[in-house]
Amino acid sequence: MSLAAPSPATASRSWPQRLARYHQPSTFRSTLEIVITVVPFMALWALTVLAVMNDHWWGLILTVPAAGFLVRLFILQHDCGHGSLFPNRRANDWTGRALGVLTLTPYDYWRRTHAIHHASAGNLDKRGIGDVHTLTVAEYRALPRAGRIRYRLYRNPVVMFGLGPAYLFLCQHRLPIGLMRAGVQPWASTLVTSLGAALPAAALIWWMGVGPFLLVQLPITLMAATAGVWLFYVQHQFDETHWSRPPEWTFQHAALHGSSHYDLPAVLRWFTGNIGIHHVHHLSSRVPFYRLPQVLDDNPELRDVGRITFLESLRGVKLVLWDEDSKRLVTFREVRAAGKAASIPA
Repeated sequence: MSLAAPSPATASRSWPQRLARYHQPSTFRSTLEIVITVVPFMALWALTVLAVMNDHWWGLILTVPAAGFLVRLFILQHDCGHGSLFPNRRANDWTGRALGVLTLTPYDYWRRTHAIHHASAGNLDKRGIGDVHTLTVAEYRALPRAGRIRYRLYRNPVVMFGLGPAYLFLCQHRLPIGLMRAGVQPWASTLVTSLGAALPAAALIWWMGVGPFLLVQLPITLMAATAGVWLFYVQHQFDETHWSRPPEWTFQHAALHGSSHYDLPAVLRWFTGNIGIHHVHHLSSRVPFYRLPQVLDDNPELRDVGRITFLESLRGVKLVLWDEDSKRLVTFREVRAAGKAASIPA
């Protein structure tokens, strides 16, 4: 990770306006991206089913690449939510809704919560919807013991990347959590998506039996869910991330310095739809995912801003609290040590 201070160029340019020229999506390219993702995903799913039904249990290894394609389907749906996959809004919305049946993510509900995340990322006064729950050191210390235990459990890697993703995609997305009183659309989105997924699932279970269906579908869903949550986590929870309160908080600064450039190997960049170039995505969410590498090529000063590698991202798991004094994420151990020094329990 680059520890150098942001250059004057990255600090002063009006990036959203500068990146506007990358907004225009290609209908042909976007359609092709859907085809080369949906077709392999369905083919791998079908081959895995055939292997399992014929007692070739080694076929379950195909659930790994299938999960990778499911992650990519989510990225396509994600771009639809930003209006960046197709030039036409209706094409984006209906494509996103259809893909939501495969990803188990209600499109209209998710789009609203994700828009809130983009508008408030890095703003300490507007946490709570569409982000990883992050407390400040002062907020954590003010909690009763039970509250601290709950937060520590929430931040435990087994919960965050194991139980949490399963709950999110299998349970939470079945109800419009966070938008329960926001009108009909969030309810309609979650219910129609659930019904759209349940009907083909019921037909497949009737044909092949519940056991083989779950043996194939559950690993794919859970691996993809864990990968998705991990990506979202490391995109904002890293050493050099930025949180602040207004008036210090500004959209551009938070987007550029509160989102990482997760520099993954080429194969993983493909499966994750370049979402690791997250600082650029937050600067201008209308840039289609397949144009994000071009932005870095044309603006090399953005390459090292918030850059983290896979190995560096692993260290981010222990960063759990925002210290408003030092303006960085810290670990429970650091807070405990500071508390003992100041005779404050941690």
